[in-house]
Amino acid sequence: MHWTEDGQDRQARWRSERGAPPPKNVVVIDDQTRADDAYGLACQGVGLLWRGDFQNARQLLTALASRVDHKSRRSGKRGPKGDAGSTAAQPPVKLSDAFNLERQARSQRARTLGFLLVPLDADYGIPLRRAPDLRQACLEAYGPVDEPSVVSLRELQGVVGAHEWHVKGIPVPAAGGRIHPCHGVFSPTRSEYIDLVARAPLPAAAQAPAAVAFDIGTGTGVLAAVLARRGVPAVVATDQAPRALACAQDNMQRLGLSDRVRVVQADLFPEGRAALVVCNPPWVPARPASPLEQGVYDPDSRMLLGYLNGLAAHLEPGGEGWLILSDLAEHLGLRTRETLMAAIDAAGLQVLDRADARPVHGRATDPTDPLHAARAAERTSLWRLAVR
Repeated sequence: MHWTEDGQDRQARWRSERGAPPPKNVVVIDDQTRADDAYGLACQGVGLLWRGDFQNARQLLTALASRVDHKSRRSGKRGPKGDAGSTAAQPPVKLSDAFNLERQARSQRARTLGFLLVPLDADYGIPLRRAPDLRQACLEAYGPVDEPSVVSLRELQGVVGAHEWHVKGIPVPAAGGRIHPCHGVFSPTRSEYIDLVARAPLPAAAQAPAAVAFDIGTGTGVLAAVLARRGVPAVVATDQAPRALACAQDNMQRLGLSDRVRVVQADLFPEGRAALVVCNPPWVPARPASPLEQGVYDPDSRMLLGYLNGLAAHLEPGGEGWLILSDLAEHLGLRTRETLMAAIDAAGLQVLDRADARPVHGRATDPTDPLHAARAAERTSLWRLAVR
């Protein structure tokens, strides 16, 4: 990133986990900058490089978020409802349209707030007054460094949050302890899909002394750990992302499962066949707007279809494939149940059984959520599949 400060040309490495380009125009601001002025510049795409007190920068970010959200509420107001003294009610917004509008609003919000920037020294120290020591959190997220850099304060807060989750861990009784997610790896905060894997009856083939199970797209390794705790003799956990592979390996060591769970890099399936092949693909068939969204959005259902189409070739006789999938996409109008069933049939598979669970996260019961109707109706399912 390039900018001018004190009459001199400056530059530093630009960091953005969401893949945003560095701002072309940058101004240096400090504690004297008014929030309204900063907001106006951010809305124009101007980077705001902070040189004041770190805690004041946090307050400014809160003020910017308040202004973004206020503008969003104003622009999102609907017209008057139909009654005796008003115009006719507007037709309800389709959930698929509401989904797209919400994603656009969240993307614009992230873009605007992402223009408040803080400098990092060559060792990730923050050269600002009252700045905390965040070097370990940055090292975990970005890896070793030997040059100064600039990052958005909002992203830096996300790095700190990920570090805190990594240190604290998430209790997962079915895995035998805590799972420690890493920055950039999907965190197992929704327990219903884990409970489904913990309760589903294991196929007889997976209980044989030399049985092997595959966990496709393992992420933190949570489902591989659950299968190992359930007595599957050996589990091969796959992922493509280096961060996920390192995270899963770390969790297996913490849980004492390294001798039973092998973590390998692979695009979906490893070599060979297994008695049980489990996959929890991203649930929504849409394009991720950043690398951090890859655990949520599956463009063109690539991972879902790749798993279904490759399952038969990787199952041992009598084996099962377990597909963990939410039907949120169906309620949003992004995929139909008929499309899913047709894909299962086209892959030469049959459904042995299906177990459902209601989501337990807060947004499922929040009537102010623009997607409340879909979230309230959502069910997460474990589909037990076999070769037809």
